[in-house]
Amino acid sequence: MERKIIIAIDGYSSCGKSTLAKQLAEKLGYFYIDSGAMYRAVTYYLMQNHIDRTNEREVASALKNIHIHFQYNKVNNRNETYLNGEMVEDAIRTLEVSNAVSPVSAIPAVRDFLVEQQKHMGNRRGLVMDGRDIGTVVFPDAELKLFMTANKDIRANRRWLELKEKGMNLPLAEIVKNLESRDHEDTNRAYNPLRKAPDAIELDNSFLTQEEQLNVVLHTIRELVV
Repeated sequence: MERKIIIAIDGYSSCGKSTLAKQLAEKLGYFYIDSGAMYRAVTYYLMQNHIDRTNEREVASALKNIHIHFQYNKVNNRNETYLNGEMVEDAIRTLEVSNAVSPVSAIPAVRDFLVEQQKHMGNRRGLVMDGRDIGTVVFPDAELKLFMTANKDIRANRRWLELKEKGMNLPLAEIVKNLESRDHEDTNRAYNPLRKAPDAIELDNSFLTQEEQLNVVLHTIRELVV
């Protein structure tokens, strides 16, 4: 039997991290965790409950009222995010939440709260997790670390198409602005910024199809688990 490993995927917004992670989990029979959805769920909770997101003390106090779990939906063929028992998968993907999530993610109490949960999830082997600090903070000893990147304009167009499919027809310029803002905040925050782990494999998928990048990574995994 092949040994099960932890696969940590980091990278910029709209690089297809979640898509690749889901494909790998399905191919390998692994459990998939979207860490970004956890930060979005916290942000959504703060917004819905009118908590001052600039007041770190208020935010830290609110965390004790937040419970997040994932559940696979066979009908929709997707892993769905639940916040305090409510399915919020679609609600946390709006541009409004996207515009607010990076500042919330930069709050140390929020990161500590979620990183602890993510590490606990890693107690089981056979796990794929994507995010911003998975290979550097959550699973620094992961057997495989990937750092995904892509051309900014290509990323923006992918995000525009994704939102359009969900019925949200937003100006492309607004999405570019959102990506630029998130990139800046993710890489410049003082606490656990987005960065490539020294032993991570960089994967630029600007001109790769989903099938091509999946095959590249599967080849790497096969070499690791033999």
